[in-house]
Amino acid sequence: MLKELIFTGLGATAVIKEKVEDELKKLEEKGKIDSSDVKGFIESLEKKGQDEEEKFKKQIKDSLKEAIDELGLVTKKDLEKLKKDLK
Repeated sequence: MLKELIFTGLGATAVIKEKVEDELKKLEEKGKIDSSDVKGFIESLEKKGQDEEEKFKKQIKDSLKEAIDELGLVTKKDLEKLKKDLK
């Protein structure tokens, strides 16, 4: 379910990006916007998208860690410590 949610979000983001780029190209062709403005706007959108993606990944990671702690599940780190203690 989580994987589907992530792929859905990424797909929606890609579609929106394409639509925005198409609209900006139309405005550029009509002479209503300069090509350097288009490039700058697209770059700022990409940067913001990357920042949001990082925040989303961190939130997912934190939520998973919290769920693992609440459920009392053993982590890889716990297993490694146990192996080391047993030797």
